[in-house]
Formats: sequence, structure tokens, C-alpha cells
Amino acid sequence: MSKVTEMVEELAAPICQELDIELVEIEYVKEGKSWFLRVYIDKDKGVDIEDCGLVSERLSEKLDEIDPIPHNYFLEVSSPGAERPLKKPKDFEKAIGKNVFLKTYEPIDGEKNFEGILQEFDGQIVKIEIKIKTRKKTIEIPYEKVANARLAVTFS
Repeated sequence: MSKVTEMVEELAAPICQELDIELVEIEYVKEGKSWFLRVYIDKDKGVDIEDCGLVSERLSEKLDEIDPIPHNYFLEVSSPGAERPLKKPKDFEKAIGKNVFLKTYEPIDGEKNFEGILQEFDGQIVKIEIKIKTRKKTIEIPYEKVANARLAVTFS
């Protein structure tokens, strides 16, 4: 994590906690000539434009006070969307029973990309049920080998 994202997390976490909103992720990226500070938030029933506006307003005030970023940037506060990233163990626990997409650092059974239903997560092993043509197979992936993961939208 960069110094900027760590510092923004320290400012945003208490704001989100006070509003009973989950702080999902913070990104600080350069796109073209512009810098973007993106804050992703969520709650059980989803966030709306008012939630995003409230967090943006309060966080913007804190950032103006401290002024930790020396150049211009755009602050964006939004929902992580339908394909929300799974970053922390609790994200995996909440995703049990849902369709997920995982990428691993190294091949497991000759594959690095897996999509299927997250069956189980015990903090060490991610169990995912995948379909191979008409057959179902459960794959066990060590948590430390997961490079990135997200919820996956399916269209039936």
C-alpha cells in the first residue's frame, strides 16, 4: 500500500465506521495526466448516492485540513460494484455461496484462473466449485496463493 492510500485509510475508516459503512478499498492512480483518489464503500443493502456524497464531503474536509497530496487530484467515492473485489478474509467469508473469479500466483492443477461458487473458506483454504463442461469439481486453493479475487456476475 502506498503512503497516500494508508493515510487516506486512516482518515476514511472512522468516517465510514461512524456512518455504519464498510470501507472496501482505496486506490490512488494516475490516468493520463490526472491523478485519482478512489474510495470504494459498501454496506449490507448497498450504498446510494447520498452515502457516497456524505463520505466524500467528510473525507474531503479532512483531506483539505491535512493537505497530504502535493498536486491536484480527483476524489471519487463509489460502490465497488457488482464485481466487488475480495481483499480481506472477511470478504471471502461474506462471499460463501456466491459466484467468484480467482487468479492465483502459480498454477493449481495446471490453471491460474478459476470461476465458480465459493463453497468454503477457513482462513487458510479457499474451496471453489467449478464446472468443467457438465461435471462439477471442487478445487482447494491455499489463501496465500490467491493473487486477486472478485465476485463474478453470471448471466443465465
